[in-house]
Amino acid sequence: MTQRITGELLKNMLVSAAAAIENHKQEINELNVFPVPDGDTGTNMSLTIGAAEKALDSVLPETISHVSEVIAGAMLRGARGNSGVILSLLFRGFSRRLKEIDEADSSAFASALVSGVESAYKAVMKPAEGTILTVSRLAADAAVAAAENEDDIEIVLEQALAEGYIALADTINLNPVLKKAGVIDAGAKGYLYILDGMLDALRGKITTRKSPGRQADGKADFTQFTSEGIEFAYCAEFIIERELRTDTDNLRAFLDTRGDCVVVVDDDEIIKVHVHTNEPGTIITEALTYGQLMSIKIDNMRQQHSETIIADESPGTLKPEQNVKPDELKEFGAVVVCAGPGIEEVFRNLGADKLITGGQTMNPSTEDILKKINETPSDVVFVLPNNKNIIMAAEQCIPLTQKRVVVIPTRSIPQGVSAMLAIDGTGDIEGMAASMSQAAERVRTVLITLAARDSVFEDMEIKEGEYIAMLDDSLAASGQDINTVIATAARILSDGFSPEFVTVFTGEGVGERDTASVVDCFAAVFPEAETSVINGGQPVYHYIISAE
Repeated sequence: MTQRITGELLKNMLVSAAAAIENHKQEINELNVFPVPDGDTGTNMSLTIGAAEKALDSVLPETISHVSEVIAGAMLRGARGNSGVILSLLFRGFSRRLKEIDEADSSAFASALVSGVESAYKAVMKPAEGTILTVSRLAADAAVAAAENEDDIEIVLEQALAEGYIALADTINLNPVLKKAGVIDAGAKGYLYILDGMLDALRGKITTRKSPGRQADGKADFTQFTSEGIEFAYCAEFIIERELRTDTDNLRAFLDTRGDCVVVVDDDEIIKVHVHTNEPGTIITEALTYGQLMSIKIDNMRQQHSETIIADESPGTLKPEQNVKPDELKEFGAVVVCAGPGIEEVFRNLGADKLITGGQTMNPSTEDILKKINETPSDVVFVLPNNKNIIMAAEQCIPLTQKRVVVIPTRSIPQGVSAMLAIDGTGDIEGMAASMSQAAERVRTVLITLAARDSVFEDMEIKEGEYIAMLDDSLAASGQDINTVIATAARILSDGFSPEFVTVFTGEGVGERDTASVVDCFAAVFPEAETSVINGGQPVYHYIISAE
């Protein structure tokens, strides 16, 4: 029986949870619905919670408030991939509920689980059902119900897990992508393994790492939803200095009725808001009832102005680590995520200040990105993630530095190259950000790699080890012969699209003869385009092909 959680016990629970997800990370990875080698949900969750475990190594447990604060801070900085960011938000809210208390009883523990769910939901206003958010919410609700009549925290967590596993089994029915793939949600299962590890520690048997973890019973068949079209004209982003109204629930509800893509993140000093809307004036008027606006930006998305995010200058954030004298600061700098010596050289030549090795299978953490931002010799830093699974981790850096961080949501290396080429240094920051995003959107990207697992992807059956061609975020072709796959991708790309430039980035180990056949293929389909080859040396992808 456990009636109180001390700081020391919470530390043990975190260590046990980190071991539990590490033991099962490959099982979680196999549930991913993406056939391309990926950063993987299990790996990213394990690395994220592992950052907290490492931070606790040097911490002498005092109160539960102290330990939970260390955990939340470390996970925020160590968050990798979308799954890692959401996990860090769950623990961020958990920590807030335990602030300034020495020990937690069953009621406080259950409330902390609920607070974690609320924190995560606030960051993603319209989550799809059948995800980690759905399962964590139902598990937390079960914990609260159990704590009303039960002092034993072990029993409270047992009942939360029981409800969580019921909800997990239902994710396949709630989420259309999972239903077609025939799998349950990977992030949700990973979260329950974390709670399992915490329960083991409550019972006095801390989970230890073992290798390897068991394999999944089923593998995923295909990937995520396609992007929605632009419904609202304006992208509004602003930071409110809290001084008047303190309850942001009404603000979230107000925004949700007047737009979409609503994100509201708040702490003791500020409220950060992002919303797509057709009524920017009405929204700004409402925001002023909560306090003064510290910063504001409104873009017309129908003119293809992109989202830029304004850095939080609230007290208590990390200070920029300047490596140069003030008079040597540049007007703006750029941090780029990429992999491969040739690709790195391209970005250096285009003016990138700092490079982070990363991409598919190598998602850098928020702390990795933040370090490079702080080392950049400018108070304004553009960040190019060049991978859809790194964008959220990059955005988490915004409140962690006094620098103004502008995340350009590039999803591929070709998009990143075009974005860098669009910087002319003559306009204001907002104008340059808009130009960079517009340039990135004009690029089509073909990726050639090997399928990491058997799957059925967009109604196309794929076998592990086959060559596959991804055109932007869609599967273009698959098969045993790489030349046939590439030719099919080029033909599909040509449908309604005539690029002026085609650039082939060759991956590590690719020979000149093979590359020549790729160039000939694209030259035949696009005879008017100027075709060039760059030895990128990138991992994972045999070829990254840019068409613009």
